[in-house]
Amino acid sequence: MQFLTMCGKSDCPILIKMRRGDQRKKGEKWRTPSLSEIINAGTKWFVPALILLLFFSSSFTSPRHEYHVSVTQMQYNPALKSFEISIRLFTDDFERGLSAENGNRRFIVKNNDQNDSFVERYIRKNFLLSDSQKKAVNIHYVGKEQEEDATWVYLEIPFQNTLEGCKLQNSILMEVFEDQVNMTNLKFSSQKKTFLFKKGQVVQAL
Repeated sequence: MQFLTMCGKSDCPILIKMRRGDQRKKGEKWRTPSLSEIINAGTKWFVPALILLLFFSSSFTSPRHEYHVSVTQMQYNPALKSFEISIRLFTDDFERGLSAENGNRRFIVKNNDQNDSFVERYIRKNFLLSDSQKKAVNIHYVGKEQEEDATWVYLEIPFQNTLEGCKLQNSILMEVFEDQVNMTNLKFSSQKKTFLFKKGQVVQAL
């Protein structure tokens, strides 16, 4: 399954530079823009670009990070009539979330581990799409991928309706970190939206 359609397909110049997962060669470092580049990109993109700057710069230079942020790409594929979703999380934060969910059991998330059933259950609990009838839409867990200090979680959501009346819950890791922010970039047809989920605002209308 190819998820390249979800990476870097935004008209924000800073997001394009930062989300280069489909172009980055093996071993190549993530390119982090400066604050001046974010400002020059325009106020329309300042908040999402700044969040991404904090996310990408705070962890990959140090095993500890000051900010607790996830970034989700949620793009509709009209040919498959489904949303293709990637969720990027700090691996150490995600391990803490899995541990808290499972009686403080220790988790080490890596490729080809035996944790997919735990990951799937956790994501299904904290990432939910409901339709206009307030009915939860079925989510297909595709898998995960760990690289450097981050973990990608891949999902698919069959969807043949409009977004009117739909709501999304993204409460990932909020039970662990009070300052957790889950940035979600949504692309549906010609619509492009960015949502910031945080404590007290875990569900938003799409």
